Amino acid sequence: MTSPLDPSADFDLRLVRYFLAVAEHRNLGRAAAALHVAQPSLGRQLQRLEDQLGVHLLKRTRHGTQLTEAGEAFLPHAQELLATAHVARRSAKAAAAPPTVTLGYTDDFIVTPVVRDLRRQHPDADIRTRHLRWNDTTALPEHRVDALVSRLPFPFPADDLHVTVLRDEPRVLVVSTEHPLSAKDSVGVADLAEEPVVPCTGPTTTWREFWRLEPRPDGVPAPLTPPLADSYEDKLELVAEGQAVAVLPLGDCRIRTRPDLTTVPIEGIAPCQIVVATRGDDENPLLPAVHRAAVRHLSAA
Repeated sequence: MTSPLDPSADFDLRLVRYFLAVAEHRNLGRAAAALHVAQPSLGRQLQRLEDQLGVHLLKRTRHGTQLTEAGEAFLPHAQELLATAHVARRSAKAAAAPPTVTLGYTDDFIVTPVVRDLRRQHPDADIRTRHLRWNDTTALPEHRVDALVSRLPFPFPADDLHVTVLRDEPRVLVVSTEHPLSAKDSVGVADLAEEPVVPCTGPTTTWREFWRLEPRPDGVPAPLTPPLADSYEDKLELVAEGQAVAVLPLGDCRIRTRPDLTTVPIEGIAPCQIVVATRGDDENPLLPAVHRAAVRHLSAA
C-alpha cells in the first residue's frame, strides 16, 4: 500500500461514497446493488481507497463484510467528508446565479400575497409565477414549476411530493337556479341518486371519483350525462342549462360570477384540501420559504 500521506494519491470522494454504502449494508453484494455497480468493480474501488489510506478498512466474515478498527475510525470522518462536499456544492451553485423559483397556481387562486412576501424576503431572487389550468398540475412533476398551489387530489401519483395542507374547503352541489334542489338548505348524497353529475374528460379515476362522490353508499355509480365536459367552463354551462349537476369547491369564485347557478351544502362528505406542493427531492433553497409564505397568506379562508 502507498503511504497515507503520499501526495500523488488522489482522494476520490466517489470511493468514500462506496465505502459508506458497504458500511451501511455490511454486505458487498447488497452495497453493489444499491450503488448500481458490479460487485467486482466495487471491490477494486474499495481496494483503491485502502491503498490511498494505507490501511485495511474492511474484512470479510461468515456474516458479511465488517469494518476493521481502522474502518470504524474512518467512518464518521467519511460521513463528514460527503456532507461537507454536499454543502460546498450547494454553496457554489447558490453563488453562481441568483436563486429562482416558479410558483404555479391553478385556475381561481390568487397568490399575489405569497409572491410579494417572497420578494420582500429574498430581494435578489428571481420569483416567477405561472397560471395553470385545473388539469395541468402535472407541471410540478414535469419541472415546469417548482411549487404548486392547488386542490387535492392531484390527477397523478403524489407520493414523491412535499405537501403542506393550507386549509380545508367544503365541497358543495352546484345546480341551476331553476333546479328543484336549488331551494333546499342542504342535501345528502342520497338526494343525488338520480342526478347526472357532469364529469370532465381526461382526469384519473381517483380525481373523477372524488368529485363525483363515488363510490356511493349504495354502490350504484353516479349517473353520467353526455357529453363529457372538456373544460371547467363547459361543465358550468351544462349545469346552467339544467342537463346535469356538479360537485365543486365552495371557494371557487367562478361559480359566483354566474347568476344562473347556485350552491347547496352537501352533508356527510369530506371537504377538499387546498395545498402547496413541491417535489420531495428538490433542493431549491427557496422552497421552504414558499411553504412558509403560503401558510401565512393562504391558510385563512
